[in-house]
Amino acid sequence: MTIPGYDGLSVYYGDIHNHCGVSYGHGPPEAAYQNARAQLDFASVTAHAHWPDIPRGDARLAALVAYHEAGFRRAATLWPHLQDVTEGMHEDGRFVTFLSFEWHSLRYGDHCVYYKDGRGEIIRAVDLEDLRRHLRELGARGVQCIMLPHHIGYLAGRRGIRWESFTPEFTPVVEMVSMHGLAESDEGPYPYLHTMGPRDGRSTMQHGLRLGHVFGVIGSSDHHGAHPGSYGAGRLAVWARELTREGIWEALMARRTHALTGDRIALAVTVNGRPMGSVLPAAGERRIEVSVNGGGALDYVEILHNNRPIHRASPPLEAARGLAEAVLVHLELGWGPRDRDVDWTVDVRVAGGRLVSVEPRFCGRHVVSPEAEEAGEYAFSSWQRPAEDRVRFVTRTWGNPTTLTPSTQGLCLEIRGDERTRIVGRINDREVEVALGELVAGARAGYLGGFRTPAYCFQRAVSRAEASCETAFVHRAEAGPDEGGQGGAPRDWYYARVAQRNGQWAWSSPIWVERSA
Repeated sequence: MTIPGYDGLSVYYGDIHNHCGVSYGHGPPEAAYQNARAQLDFASVTAHAHWPDIPRGDARLAALVAYHEAGFRRAATLWPHLQDVTEGMHEDGRFVTFLSFEWHSLRYGDHCVYYKDGRGEIIRAVDLEDLRRHLRELGARGVQCIMLPHHIGYLAGRRGIRWESFTPEFTPVVEMVSMHGLAESDEGPYPYLHTMGPRDGRSTMQHGLRLGHVFGVIGSSDHHGAHPGSYGAGRLAVWARELTREGIWEALMARRTHALTGDRIALAVTVNGRPMGSVLPAAGERRIEVSVNGGGALDYVEILHNNRPIHRASPPLEAARGLAEAVLVHLELGWGPRDRDVDWTVDVRVAGGRLVSVEPRFCGRHVVSPEAEEAGEYAFSSWQRPAEDRVRFVTRTWGNPTTLTPSTQGLCLEIRGDERTRIVGRINDREVEVALGELVAGARAGYLGGFRTPAYCFQRAVSRAEASCETAFVHRAEAGPDEGGQGGAPRDWYYARVAQRNGQWAWSSPIWVERSA
């Protein structure tokens, strides 16, 4: 990154809201953290723990209530074990973990509670203020906690966020995107499709900003099958000084975060030299700078002011394709018959070029309803780099559940070379060889057998120029206390959203500027 405001900071990727069989869900926490370490820098595996206003009086929901309460009892029993596993997997500088549990509420929406250190208690609060009271008491004893709302877009009173009850106390960021969908606004990609219902405009991130609230945004998967960071389901990135609990926690508290769907998109935004999450004093001129280093070809980078787009940028057309610099090649595996497991072993190397970096893109089975039966093995994807020019990985696929829902696995290879540079090796029992010159022209697919058998695809080679964008401009604020019809919010705000051509997205936390009197 070349813009000011991020000096001394590095970007790290994680998922701090996902589930396994500790409560209701599938798989042991050991497998969940093993999957997290394969592709993330930090993670928290969350236990469903308490629901004070669970609808016990509704006969239609009796089975659902019983299922949840059995899960809460299981969480209470396994809570000491989850703490031990969370502590045992933590290693400052390599992989950071946090302990968390989920507190549900029809009235106030669901929240996850996080402990900075790896030990803590399950809090069975009766309402949101009672939960805050418990956290204050813990804080007085030196125990640092935060609580973050998630799947905020549901209707208030139906487990969506209740903005009139929101305060920034203990809540620096909110979870805006997950397997439930995207709650940036009431339109756009990733609609809410869960049985819990649609998104409501009064519960969205944009509505909370319009009301004057200050919060950052994150994504997490909310996966229920022991796969933190399941590709495409939701992740977060933080700009931190170091990969430690202290470093990640400080970045969350400062709101230096951005929400992601899958690809490792590095997104940096500043206003007048201050990074995302900042609250600036009044200024008539606001210099906005944005830098994006994506995981695929960028479609556009859009800057919003008070929820309205004011600037859009894309990589220059003349830098569209080529091998003048490093390229990204996504090797993708899967397809074939639905619900038929296929195990993959891939061993490839770069010949006549350099393998710069490897980004795993692994997913777990799509567990939308955690009551569903699930396979008995959960940690089936892993990778290693036995030599500088070589990568080996194993994984499993099971066909795409619908023609609109991918379940593919893969790696993204960053390669430096020329048109004669080749990717060579084996995919299961198939010898493969493809030149970068071919991949610049387009994707190359192959099959393990005949028609309708599982397939693999070397996606088109995307140049770093296509995946990167930097833009800067000056925005001049209009006078008036209610600019943009924002309901009298005391500040203006800016944030960025990034769209890639492969369907992956990123959203920055806002930056606020006080309005002049």
